[in-house]
Amino acid sequence: MAINAKDVIIACDFASAEDTLSFLDRFEDEKPFVKIGMELYYAAGPEIVREIKKRGHRIFLDLKLHDIPNTVKKTMKVLSALDVDMTNVHAAGTVEMMRAAKEGLTREDGSCPILIAVTQLTSTSEETMREQLLIGASINETIAHYAANARKAGLDGVVCSPLEASLVKEACGDDFVTVTPGIRFADSKADDQKRVTTPAMAREIGSDYIVVGRPITASPDPVAAYRRCVAEFVKRTEA
Repeated sequence: MAINAKDVIIACDFASAEDTLSFLDRFEDEKPFVKIGMELYYAAGPEIVREIKKRGHRIFLDLKLHDIPNTVKKTMKVLSALDVDMTNVHAAGTVEMMRAAKEGLTREDGSCPILIAVTQLTSTSEETMREQLLIGASINETIAHYAANARKAGLDGVVCSPLEASLVKEACGDDFVTVTPGIRFADSKADDQKRVTTPAMAREIGSDYIVVGRPITASPDPVAAYRRCVAEFVKRTEA
């Protein structure tokens, strides 16, 4: 997959539509790919998706569905009508649930947004998996297995830490999409993320899309921070 500026996704984790639109108004020369997560979607509803889409942005609707297959299928059918570009489920919901999600998301004309599955959250450590989730396999084994299940279900890729992107590619092929949060600049704090890396390193180890939140949204100059992220992530060909 060719990497370009559109593969840098800004996580718009704001509490209101007003805050989100005010933030996006600062981008006069770009139309960044944006992520709408649970906080914003539950606060502002589907209308915020429609408004941001109307402004010309691509949208990753990050709701991480995880329920019985029939419920997920019906919910995905509703989300498909919002014309989002990417959305997701939890891979832990089983192959059957992921297949149902794909069926629900596919439109009558056969088109379908990018559908990906969450493997393990970037805030989860291997110790947490063992002690709290009772998962005895290593985090790498678990992620590779979840990714293989997602591919088996017909999904386009997975959400994973950039540190596991190359592992996913090895397990599922280079055409299997890796969307990686947990991105921090070299001079940024990790915050609550456990498995993080820089935009440049994410590119080198196999990330197709990166999701960047606080390093951009909490910056005094978010436009400059976004451009820095793009510059670090996008491969520059030598003259």
